[in-house]
Amino acid sequence: TLTPRLAAGEGENKTGFCHRLSGSLTNAQASSSRNREDSWFKSLFVRKVDPRKDAHSNLLTKNEESNLYKIQFHNVKPECLDSYNKLCEDVLPSIHADKYYPCELVGTWNTWYGEQDQAVHLWRYRGGYPALTEVMNKLRQNKDFTAYRKERGKMLLSRRNQLLLEFSFWNEPVPREGPNIYELRSYQLRPGTMIEWGNYWARAIRYRQHNREAVGGFFSQIGNLYMVHHLWAYKDLQSREDTRNAIWNHDGWEEVVYYTVPLIQHMDSRIMIPTKASPLQ
Repeated sequence: TLTPRLAAGEGENKTGFCHRLSGSLTNAQASSSRNREDSWFKSLFVRKVDPRKDAHSNLLTKNEESNLYKIQFHNVKPECLDSYNKLCEDVLPSIHADKYYPCELVGTWNTWYGEQDQAVHLWRYRGGYPALTEVMNKLRQNKDFTAYRKERGKMLLSRRNQLLLEFSFWNEPVPREGPNIYELRSYQLRPGTMIEWGNYWARAIRYRQHNREAVGGFFSQIGNLYMVHHLWAYKDLQSREDTRNAIWNHDGWEEVVYYTVPLIQHMDSRIMIPTKASPLQ
């Protein structure tokens, strides 16, 4: 039987031990928190930016091809969408097929999920800015196109566009047979992080080639800057879900996600359906 004095001493020892244990746990938690913060901060600088004094566009794109892309977003009055699509089907393919114009219609879609009653057009100009300027000057003299723009203006609520270059590590978009749905994933990056994004996706794109879902990857030159667009094709929404889930079985994909997420300020996803005039079906 313990004496009252010994029992009291034992209680004091237990109390001291509990205080020390609590302090150790608190220190360990604080240390773990600091480690996580340090890890996240270091992730922003895990890739070295190319030290050459050169424009990002020269470091990231296919210089030898000099393709320039224009993406157009047209928000259509809901009651006019069918008429708008018919108008585009009558005019846009003729420009695409005419060798007089150094441009190609890559794809044209209606947004299914995302912004409603929206049309998206993607054009390619082989020869870069001179080709773009040549097409613009020639279209000003095209009476059919002038009439098309006038009629189109009656159907639109708003419109915007961007000029884009393609990442060197993506395949060039080429016509494909359908039926497919398309996802346009758009990322607004933090200024100064485009090279870092390119470094990671140059590796990541190989994980996304197995089902031919990768269509094209672009970054903005004029319009919203530090904007990236990734264009994907899937048979349907379930195929999209299965394909995206399967990516996590590849070693290295989680690293890409972990290090690129902090580079993003805003991201958006559109599910799009190709129109009859689209080379990408």
